[in-house]
Amino acid sequence: MRTNLRMGPALSQMRNLLPSRADYRGLRKTWRADLVAGVTVGIVALPLALAFGVSSGAGAEAGLITAIVAGLVAAVFGGSNVQVSGPTGAMVVVLAPIVVAHGIGAVAVVSIMAGIIVLAAGIVRLGRAVSYIPWPVIEGFTAGIGVIIFLQQVPSAVGVEGTGHSTNAVVAAFQAIGEASWPGALLPIGAVLAVAAIMLLLGRISAALPASFIAIVVVSLIAVVTQLPLDTIGALPQSLPAPSIPSLSPELLASLTGPALAVAALAAIESLLSARVAATLADTGQVNADRELVGQGLASLASGLFGGMPATGAIARTAVNVRSGAKTRLSSVIHSLVLMLVVLVATSVVAQVPLAALSGVLMMTAARMVSLSTMKRVGRSGRSSAAVFAITLFVTVAFDLIIAVFIGLAVAAFFALRALSRLSGAHRRELSGDPEPGDERIALFQIEGSLFFGAADRLVDEITNEPGVEVVILQLSALQFIDATGANALSELVGALEQRGVTVLIKGIRPEHRPMLQKLGAIDALRHPNHLFTELDPALAHARSHITRSVEGMRDTRP
Repeated sequence: MRTNLRMGPALSQMRNLLPSRADYRGLRKTWRADLVAGVTVGIVALPLALAFGVSSGAGAEAGLITAIVAGLVAAVFGGSNVQVSGPTGAMVVVLAPIVVAHGIGAVAVVSIMAGIIVLAAGIVRLGRAVSYIPWPVIEGFTAGIGVIIFLQQVPSAVGVEGTGHSTNAVVAAFQAIGEASWPGALLPIGAVLAVAAIMLLLGRISAALPASFIAIVVVSLIAVVTQLPLDTIGALPQSLPAPSIPSLSPELLASLTGPALAVAALAAIESLLSARVAATLADTGQVNADRELVGQGLASLASGLFGGMPATGAIARTAVNVRSGAKTRLSSVIHSLVLMLVVLVATSVVAQVPLAALSGVLMMTAARMVSLSTMKRVGRSGRSSAAVFAITLFVTVAFDLIIAVFIGLAVAAFFALRALSRLSGAHRRELSGDPEPGDERIALFQIEGSLFFGAADRLVDEITNEPGVEVVILQLSALQFIDATGANALSELVGALEQRGVTVLIKGIRPEHRPMLQKLGAIDALRHPNHLFTELDPALAHARSHITRSVEGMRDTRP
């Protein structure tokens, strides 16, 4: 019986990570809206899937496979009712150096490895971890990704092969500009500018129009009709490949462990952030963060088996899905089916799309990620937030995305601890009641805020530096938090004062703090158990009695 009781909650938690009928509650009423939203987001996703596949180095085919397979699996198994998943710009930024270092074949292996890691993170319930990432870090990370995506498109925009360049996007962009054949490079640049102009114009006319899709169609038609010498996507398969396990070796797995961990961390962070944003756009149900990780892990795993890329939740496509009226997961499923239809009947048409046109779409997408209004908001929120944003942005562009997140977290934690430390203090208070002789030798300190490793030494110094004191009353009732460092510092403070002959009285230990102070010896360091008080008046009376006995003792010792 006890075993069944123990298994009950565990089984219930596992069920929460799996699909259920509740995922499609109300579908009879919403299927039309889901159908329209799914077709709309499928059209929007097509050029992005192609562009992200090409930009990563894995090819347009890998981008389409990822959007179809991962999009379908994540829709069914994920924790959001409206999340749309597939290849994203952030993932491209991580994958491009992996392709350069290990070849295209490594992409599927990394996708499978990262999928297993993300799946495990969901099973052990790490979904809420993203809520601990501060807003300036997220915005700096997003803006940095936008800058990198933009720079990664420079080689295609100037008609230069993207291979043989530095893995750093800034350096690679300058290398491509230097290698470009001028004035021939003006032709692909013109295609990029045409795509950008069409997207901007359509965006002003109506936000509901699939601007990137229309821009790709217009520029592609012009290129085909006028026979412009622009590099195109090229031949694409007319069906999905059969799933298979890529060739593996211990050496390959060892060399890809680091990249897989980075990809998994990025997939988890971006997917959970996208799902959280989707939940704020419309009332489409709560997000199950742990189930979202399970779904995204399975999505990348499935994508890798079909030869695709790691997948994440896509904020832009998810926003289009919600704004198009999506209510259930059916819309994301239909999005994948629309892309599958393209593979079956329209690959010969898609093959004629100029690479420069795809670069134009990605450059516009990247430009929207670097929001000036967001930068102004971060700047207005304070110098520390601006510093966290700027450092995260710089490290993202100059070094590595995952390192940028950790450094951003470290910098944000430093400023948060500094602010918390400043709110903490040991303030000497006036003694209550009528003044009595000897009161000047009693020091009443009220410790406020948090007594933790960032503030402990400063507070101890404030108390020990009081001259001419024979009795110290430590009032702890206003102390909100204390950690092991703070409790140890308080214990050492009491011991040091007692050794100097100063009597220490402690008043108002909160029940939740008492075990910590007891274990680390702060209470035992008192001269007598009676020196622990719950009220201030008895503590003050006891302190004054000490002073009185001290004065009388001095009189008795006089000759």
